[in-house]
Amino acid sequence: MATPEKAATPVGAMRVLEPRQLKPDSIETERILTVLDETITKLEMTRLIPRITGSLERFARMLGPEITASLLEHQKLSNEMQHLLTSPGAEEALRAGEQRLKCSLRHILRLFLANPLLCQGLKYQVQVKASPADVFIKAFVEFRDFMLEKLLTSPAKEREKIRFVEEMSLKAEQNTEAIAALQAELAAATQARKEEMDRKDKMIEDLKTTMEDLAKDRKAEIQQMKKEGEKQQEEEVKAAQGRRARLQEDVQRLRAQFSALVQEHRASELLLRKRKCRAEVEIENWIQKYDTDMAEKQATFEKIHAVYTEEKAQLAQLMEKHALLLQEYSQIEEEHKMLKQKEEEELQEQARRNRAATRIQATWRGYVVRAFFKAKLKKAKAKAKGKGGKK
Repeated sequence: MATPEKAATPVGAMRVLEPRQLKPDSIETERILTVLDETITKLEMTRLIPRITGSLERFARMLGPEITASLLEHQKLSNEMQHLLTSPGAEEALRAGEQRLKCSLRHILRLFLANPLLCQGLKYQVQVKASPADVFIKAFVEFRDFMLEKLLTSPAKEREKIRFVEEMSLKAEQNTEAIAALQAELAAATQARKEEMDRKDKMIEDLKTTMEDLAKDRKAEIQQMKKEGEKQQEEEVKAAQGRRARLQEDVQRLRAQFSALVQEHRASELLLRKRKCRAEVEIENWIQKYDTDMAEKQATFEKIHAVYTEEKAQLAQLMEKHALLLQEYSQIEEEHKMLKQKEEEELQEQARRNRAATRIQATWRGYVVRAFFKAKLKKAKAKAKGKGGKK
């Protein structure tokens, strides 16, 4: 009976479960990954230090005088610690030695981290046996990959992953139900097959009895058939021998071709190895040139940064002076506004006084004219009365 086919997994869902190979998208992520990578490098170098100190003469030229001296000092401290561990009643000295040993190890790891190329070279040069430290380093590397995946997984992708897991769980339940149904069908089919086999066994027994009866009657025919079969077998053996000879010739020819191809591929491999060596040398030269250029650019950047800092300080002083001058200018402008306002008020007061004086003068002139005409009118009336009395 055919087994149930596995449910096809969506491509998008499989992409959710694939390991991330993306670059960090924030400074915090880069810092976390940098700390984890440095920790992994420290663990690997700590694992290699005992082997290096054991063959210090072999690696002294590669390590340089400073790291070699630090490793010698570290080896001396390790021997002292072993001696203190075997000596009872030296707990205070043991704690002090342990502290010095930790400081020495930190100093050595700092020197190794300052030279990444040396670390890579030592990883390939130094051969160490498998130890529990390898399991811890491997687990820490997996932890680093897990952290990277967590840091780079957005909430939407996390929800998509959870949704995919729920869909897979639902499909697993459906598949379990389908398997149960298929198992029931299988049991029924097995029982039917068993009954069919029993019936056929009985039929075979009957046929055997019949065949025994027929064998007695057809013995002569069987002998004839045997002879014909033996003759046919001899012919087939001859044909097989001819085919065998042809196949052996083909095998020899293919072996010769294989040998020629091996020689050709070995020559190609040698040529590719030479090209690889040249490429590695060119890459090393480019790396050295890059380091030199970066050092020069760093020096130029520091000079420019120093000039920028000085100019920034000068700009700050000028800004302070500008603020003071602006304040003084604001005060002078305010004083000018007040003086202008005072002058306008004085001009308005002067105009008001002029208008008042003009009105007073006009009133006074009117009064004088009226008084003059009034006196003249009185004189005219008096004259008129005098003339009337004389008459």
